[in-house]
Amino acid sequence: MIQDLALRWFVTILFVLAAGECLYALAAGKRRPAAVIGQLLHVVMAVAMAVMAWPWGAALPTVAPMVFFLLATGWFVGVTASPLGAGHRIAGSYHALMMLAMAWMYAVMNGRLLPGQASYAADVAPAADGASGHAGHAGMNMPGMDMSGTDPAVSDHGVGYPAYIATLNWACTLLFAVATVYWLYRYLAVRMSGASTEAGAPLGILCQSMMAAGMAIMFGVML
Repeated sequence: MIQDLALRWFVTILFVLAAGECLYALAAGKRRPAAVIGQLLHVVMAVAMAVMAWPWGAALPTVAPMVFFLLATGWFVGVTASPLGAGHRIAGSYHALMMLAMAWMYAVMNGRLLPGQASYAADVAPAADGASGHAGHAGMNMPGMDMSGTDPAVSDHGVGYPAYIATLNWACTLLFAVATVYWLYRYLAVRMSGASTEAGAPLGILCQSMMAAGMAIMFGVML
């Protein structure tokens, strides 16, 4: 979860608005099956991220949602590679990457699934008396994030990650920060030009900008 209460509320509102915008874009736009599934997957993602920002959300199981978003990644890859994705390869690839980033975040939160993570945590922060971590979330001591059930002494100093995890978290932070600016530019361009053929398209683009901003923040607090 995010430790700062104001930032936690900001991220929650960001993802709730994004989910609402995705639903509106779905209702107002062309209801092609692929578009419907894609928008619903983004709604699920927005809700999952809003939940993840809170203490009770950080204590939920991580394996099932990780598998779900891996399957969502495969779905976007399949659609993007198929004739349905013609003309939208870049956007489709981005959506697949976003779902993969969600799966990655859940894997990092789990603390046991990624190579070297649990042993790294044990080496950097030897177990204090009574410090066992939340069940199913061992090694979730994220810098900038307060994980329920972890030892305060360990959390305050931050366990950190193996180098490859920290590097990928940095890459995700930068990627989604850039994506935030790009989707916001696209939204403003569409609104000013009035060239959109679908009533829900502008809000769908704004939804992507908000979700990218929230993802950048969530990965940022993990650094």
